[in-house]
Amino acid sequence: MTSGMVHAQKIGSVDTVFKFIGPDHKIVVEAYDDPKVKGVTCYVSRAKTGGIKGGLGLAEDKAEASISCRQVGAISFEKPLKQQEEVFNQSLSILFKKLRIVRMVDVERNTLVYLTYSDKLIEGSPQNSVTAVPVDRQLAIPLK
Repeated sequence: MTSGMVHAQKIGSVDTVFKFIGPDHKIVVEAYDDPKVKGVTCYVSRAKTGGIKGGLGLAEDKAEASISCRQVGAISFEKPLKQQEEVFNQSLSILFKKLRIVRMVDVERNTLVYLTYSDKLIEGSPQNSVTAVPVDRQLAIPLK
């Protein structure tokens, strides 16, 4: 993860494929609190590979993920934000694939935009999902 203090909190999971040996394939839902924006949490759902390889941590998880970020409290900023920055990343395999979450600031609409994608290309294009959190116009998003 980009910030050493940022960790995913597992919210829950559902089994999608039964495996006789090792854990089942599943979809997991995790929550990430934005480390630089208090009051915003991102929920990410993603596939988790089971079986023997999955149980040993050797499986490569699918590159698909979905994201939904929401205001969960009063929004505040400790410091100005970059126009665009990676706020989380999580390894999905022992090889090089990672799930990444990037925050962008839409200044005109005073909105935080979050994009999740995998850095592994699938048929020439990475899988991705986007969500946005509007910020009250009375609280301008501070930029660096």
